[in-house]
Amino acid sequence: MRDMRTPMARVRGLGSAHEGTGHFWKQRVSAVAAIPLTLFFVGLVVALSGASYEQTRAVLGNPFVSLILGLTLYTVLYHMRIGMQVIIEDYIHAGWAKLSLLVLNTFFVIVLGACALYALILLALGA
Repeated sequence: MRDMRTPMARVRGLGSAHEGTGHFWKQRVSAVAAIPLTLFFVGLVVALSGASYEQTRAVLGNPFVSLILGLTLYTVLYHMRIGMQVIIEDYIHAGWAKLSLLVLNTFFVIVLGACALYALILLALGA
């Protein structure tokens, strides 16, 4: 009982798209990478909770801090995009709705990432 497809599905080659494992690993690796980055972000927010605007800009002007925050931003947004993509692919069955939501998911992540990166760059460069 290795193959549970119908004979017609076997002939037509319908079945696994061979993409599930890749999504699984990308989701897990991005989740593991996000753990220390998110802990750094939470620690930074707690440390800067009573700081003035000038002190916060000075800390964010540090290239190391800006780099870590940029990596956190990228990792979390990438993880979010993959997770929403899997949910859309699993639960939306209409072809036009699925395609529309997948495109919106990608654009949402790009716009959110661009806005956040722009703000981080402005703070880091002291503009």
